Amino acid sequence: MSELFLLAQVAGRGVAIAASQVDSVVDIGEVTAIPCAAPWVRGLAALRSRVVTVVDTAAALGLPLARRGSSGGGGAARAVISLVDGHYYALLMDELEDVGPFERRSMSSGVALTDRWERAAGGWVERDGEPLLVLDPAGLLGGAMDAAA
Repeated sequence: MSELFLLAQVAGRGVAIAASQVDSVVDIGEVTAIPCAAPWVRGLAALRSRVVTVVDTAAALGLPLARRGSSGGGGAARAVISLVDGHYYALLMDELEDVGPFERRSMSSGVALTDRWERAAGGWVERDGEPLLVLDPAGLLGGAMDAAA
């Protein structure tokens, strides 16, 4: 059975996010830094009368950064807004590609992933013969929090 997914790039790697976990897709402008925050937290941003925590998705996954968006001014960055445990998070993406139906597949036991990817992966989908990990926002944040602790 197919689900609708948003396809994106994080540090040059393709990922899929279930549309049911996407509140909106936005351009994030100015981000206010939070003192003593985890390295993967860029800061806070105002978005439609609410405050969102801006997450450097690549850093939360322990990946090298392909590019660095604004962290206190400068240009806008593309983000997926997701509601996790009653709070909105802006997950920064390098690129947002497309939306389409895909069949989610379970991770096989022989797939070796780093700890953060293992927590963040909610299966995988195949696009034109290319496997893309399904990024679970709750797992992403939980894995990054565990790594920071």
